[in-house]
Amino acid sequence: MVEFELRPVDGDELPSWCPGAHIDVVTGAGIVRQYSLCGDPDDRTGYRIAVLRQADSRGGSAWLHERLHEGDQVLVSGPRNHFPLETGPGYVFLAGGIGLTPLLPMIRRVAADGADWTLHYGGRTRASMAYVDDLQAIDASRVRLFPSDECGLIDLDSALDDVDREAYVYCCGPEPLIGAAETVCARRGMRLRTERFSPKDIDSSSTDSPFTVRIASTGADLAVPADRSIVDVLIEAGIDILTSCEEGTCGTCETAVLDGRPDHRDSVLTEEEQVAGDRILPCVSRSRTPQLVLDL
Repeated sequence: MVEFELRPVDGDELPSWCPGAHIDVVTGAGIVRQYSLCGDPDDRTGYRIAVLRQADSRGGSAWLHERLHEGDQVLVSGPRNHFPLETGPGYVFLAGGIGLTPLLPMIRRVAADGADWTLHYGGRTRASMAYVDDLQAIDASRVRLFPSDECGLIDLDSALDDVDREAYVYCCGPEPLIGAAETVCARRGMRLRTERFSPKDIDSSSTDSPFTVRIASTGADLAVPADRSIVDVLIEAGIDILTSCEEGTCGTCETAVLDGRPDHRDSVLTEEEQVAGDRILPCVSRSRTPQLVLDL
């Protein structure tokens, strides 16, 4: 894992952000990847990201590790936050590997506020677990380390025992950890907030159907075939919409829904946000009604 500090070329202040935010980084031949901000939100002079070198990298982490050097220029956008820190009576943080990065500013914030919190942090080996010294400097008594080669996986039931039901559980890491946390928190009736680096499994048993998207600003109706995404159709029609991951994990293309009922297939919106039905991630999601009216 490598930490990068990114400073604006012109020396101006960077846009503000809150714990849980991420930025887009343009790598390689225009490849865009999302990385959580893990520095100090009060420091407007630079952004800090930590990047794990992925063995199966498609050009993001490999390029950053091998090609980006001190003094080089890189294009970023954002920040955006689909993983905000909410106010609650206490916090349990569950981190797996690189999933610690969005949680680190949260931990610093709640510790500074005097809130009740604990961190359960898992990794393959103790040596591979980043920021351990920083965490222990914040409050070692609240940090539980779980190197899997020494003690196996995080015991989620034990981690959540004797925790206030109204406390927030924040989880980020590999899909097995997030899936297990969702199961345990649902059983206990606890409030869970997650951020995924890869899309969650979506029930694909139903057959995709065609529908129409109406552009609110013009009244134009666009047909979305069963085998194409909303984003593809919008871009083909010249509609200005930002998109990045195209797998429903980054939130770049989030769009307001004015009418119709979305068929949510993203890994960003909470269950409550999906039930509200007033927004959609059009790179992966579809429609349960014959027409969706989008605020575009």
